[in-house]
Amino acid sequence: MDFISLLGLIITLAIDTAFSWVRMFAALAVSIVISIFVGIYAATHKYAEKIILPIVDILQTLPILAFFPFVIFIIVAAIPGSIGINLAVVFLIITSMIWNIIFGVYESIKVLPKEYGEISKLYGLSRIERFRKIYLPAVMPRVVEQSTLSWSIGLFYLVTSEIFSTGNSQYAVKTGIGAAIASPLITGSALAYGLALLVFIVFVIATRLLFFKPLEEYVVRYNRHTQQKPESRAISYAKVMGSFGSRIARRLNPQQLIRSSGSAKTAMKKRGARSVREEGGIATIEKYGTAIKYAAVALIILGIAYVFITNPALMGYEATVLRALVYTFARVWFAFAIALLIGVPVSVYLIFLTRHSSKYLLLFQILSSIPATILLPAIVAGLKGTPYHGEITAVIIFVLGGVWYIIFSTMNMAKTLSPSIPEVKGIYGVKGADAWKKIYIRAIIPGLITGGITAIAAEWNASIVAEYFTVGNNVAAQVGIGVGKLLDLSLSANNLTLMLLAVANITVMIILLNTFVWKKLYRSVSKMYG
Repeated sequence: MDFISLLGLIITLAIDTAFSWVRMFAALAVSIVISIFVGIYAATHKYAEKIILPIVDILQTLPILAFFPFVIFIIVAAIPGSIGINLAVVFLIITSMIWNIIFGVYESIKVLPKEYGEISKLYGLSRIERFRKIYLPAVMPRVVEQSTLSWSIGLFYLVTSEIFSTGNSQYAVKTGIGAAIASPLITGSALAYGLALLVFIVFVIATRLLFFKPLEEYVVRYNRHTQQKPESRAISYAKVMGSFGSRIARRLNPQQLIRSSGSAKTAMKKRGARSVREEGGIATIEKYGTAIKYAAVALIILGIAYVFITNPALMGYEATVLRALVYTFARVWFAFAIALLIGVPVSVYLIFLTRHSSKYLLLFQILSSIPATILLPAIVAGLKGTPYHGEITAVIIFVLGGVWYIIFSTMNMAKTLSPSIPEVKGIYGVKGADAWKKIYIRAIIPGLITGGITAIAAEWNASIVAEYFTVGNNVAAQVGIGVGKLLDLSLSANNLTLMLLAVANITVMIILLNTFVWKKLYRSVSKMYG
């Protein structure tokens, strides 16, 4: 390849990556706007809180990519052509970014001193003024923090959706780094493929340095102001909010609050009485809530059973879906076991056994920014001709998709560990297997559970391309049977019924796992470490 051709390829790859970044920033902007309004509304309305939070909690653990065939089918049917396809990809990225930002906004509002809301009502501020002068400044630091995390998550979904959509010309993304890497031009040349990875990494690093780093520095500066005494924190927060904030800062002095006017006290008493009545209403609803839920579930089960019994064709589809689900389930958990065997020793080493964890962490951050699915062409090429290469490819992608969640989750949890743990180890001379069993593993269990949930979800998401990877109209790698492959094939065949059944089965399975496995583990760990 001569210099002109090489330069042309680099420019083409840069343009493809720029298109992908436009989709990412569009998805991030929409996610932030929706999260701010939904998070604030959930935090300031008790009834909404009881509805919104459980829904968000379920949605953030579902394998969103399982819905992608259905979503792209519906959107492209409504809006044909490249506009519909791009909207489908952006929608998918939004569903991967939005949940943790919503929780960040919600938590920011819940930790605000109650006096902010009370005094804003005393001054007769409208909802728009409260939003602009109180809520928005309060949530922005957490929005920035969570947006950084959402960007990394979104990259995985971006590349995966672009690669996935190239499998069918009707639903193909024309420009994007995922589409470029999956094209015959890239997969046919090791040099071109390496350049594609290099361009992608350059974009990732540039985005972190030029966009997220300045935002993170703002968060650090803001946190310095908030890590003060309550009175100073109120004054600092008031500066952010402007002239209205200065009035609130004066009001936040306890003695000033005690000397509040009689009308203010009366207003607060009325609001207190109303709050008691509201809590009583909520308690009444909760009293019958469990019975209503069980009754609704029973009715749904009976309705579904009736539909299947009266429609033998659906029974055949369901048998196909369940069989595929079992195979993918086995692959996912086998890969998760391998990810644990890799992630646990690495995490323990970084937390307890080295003084250079920050250097390793920087390297891992760069490596983890490369989505597992972007490595698919290289893995497929390397395993081509080997026995069971489709199964091995799927497991490798599952492991790469999940291991980083385990490592980073335990590393983040390590920040909360007591600094006396290494001292105890030295004082009592604990070493070797005893140190692993009595100190290391016990210390990182909470992080492993959190990382485990996200790692499993990432593996289910990767199944869409890992189990059935196509380049143009050619199948590059595939498993014998799996629900990810089934979703791909049902989309190609425009079989909406099979798609819906597969998505429904995956959703039910994830909800059952969260309810009966992960939540029980959380409760057990809470009792152990509480």
